[in-house]
Amino acid sequence: MIPKDFDAFQETLDTSAPSKSWSLALQSLWWDAKGDWNASHNIAQDLNTDMGSWIHAYLHRKEGDDWNAGYWYRRAGQPFPKISLEAELKQLVEAALSS
Repeated sequence: MIPKDFDAFQETLDTSAPSKSWSLALQSLWWDAKGDWNASHNIAQDLNTDMGSWIHAYLHRKEGDDWNAGYWYRRAGQPFPKISLEAELKQLVEAALSS
């Protein structure tokens, strides 16, 4: 079942893997929220969409690679954020749930 909002998404983090019925963007975000940057990145780098580029940008920002993150934010049509990583994750999850 697809979570209805960010809080419901957070509640799924006690499972061992995201649902295969979820979008790849949401699965990527789940892996990041679970603490597995590599699993999240492996999915995001293959998502050739604005959402995939935004997730990719967020992940590189999270690792401290602002130059690479900036490239991916531009590809996604998103400004480089001035909010916390936690707030951006929430934005990403909400965007993935609404698409």
